[in-house]
Amino acid sequence: MDSDLKVKLESEIYIGRAGELLPGLLPSGRVVALSDANIDRRYRKLLGGYEHVLIGTGETVKTLHTAGTIYRRFIEMGVDRETFVLGIGGGIVTDMAGFVAATYMRGLRCGFVSTTLLGQVDASVGGKNGVNVDGYKNMVGTFSQPQFVVCDVSMLATLPDREFRAGLAEAVKAGVVGDPELFALLEQVSFERLRTDEDLLEEVVAAAIRVKTAIVARDERESGERRKLNLGHTLGHAIEKCSPLMNHGEAVAVGMAMISRAAVRLGLLPSQDAARIATLLERFGFALAPPVELRKLMKAVLRDKKAADGVLRVVLPVAVGNCVVRTMTVEELAAALR
Repeated sequence: MDSDLKVKLESEIYIGRAGELLPGLLPSGRVVALSDANIDRRYRKLLGGYEHVLIGTGETVKTLHTAGTIYRRFIEMGVDRETFVLGIGGGIVTDMAGFVAATYMRGLRCGFVSTTLLGQVDASVGGKNGVNVDGYKNMVGTFSQPQFVVCDVSMLATLPDREFRAGLAEAVKAGVVGDPELFALLEQVSFERLRTDEDLLEEVVAAAIRVKTAIVARDERESGERRKLNLGHTLGHAIEKCSPLMNHGEAVAVGMAMISRAAVRLGLLPSQDAARIATLLERFGFALAPPVELRKLMKAVLRDKKAADGVLRVVLPVAVGNCVVRTMTVEELAAALR
């Protein structure tokens, strides 16, 4: 178990067995768990001790409509301000649990058990909770820290390869943003070993979390440095909007590769570092060819929540382990990407 990972003072991250950790982390009193049907089926024993509300699966359920359904269910159950919300699932579940907890009755306490690699290395950590509007990612959301996040890597054994791979994209991103040693470690191991070696997986998860928590502790509300964590995401979110068959990790991998090539063209990133990033992503099984034409992609980028009057704050790698944020117009970004 690793418990020295913190986001400010109110949120702690634990790496270990969920069934062993939860009794010592949950407050006394009423706990309502939010999860989905897949988690209910796989971890019914873990959920069995709590009242629970189930939502659907997939990115299409991360909406205000789903939030409204949960609010109504909470009202029927008599959930009050003393109730603790426990989100058990992947990034969609923890996003919904965090968003609902932050907004129901103006705020309930919450904690997460993250059951996917993408959730453990990124989505469940940092206190950003959002829902999508008409396919646009996280257009409505809150900054609200969970009291704890439990990352149990043994739960990742049940993930399909595609979902596991999606999480690796965010682990690679963490290395590019702030940990060249993590990136070098990932270069030395195979996809198959990561799938089966829990000790190695715990090391990767902990390193990725440390990158994120260190940045979030300095800039919780994304006024400056936290924007670096969006590496590959401005393009990635646009790719997800334009190509719904791609999942988040796949789209972010393409976005990282594209923005790395743009950074080379802008004279910011050595070409050999861009090649390392692309090679690692391809070795983990990502297809890096943009699935839509650039013009269509730029139209979606204009609607990104980080765009203002056609101006973007673009995260550009300058080395493996270091990024900068630059203000660019959509036209300037498109020129660098061509």
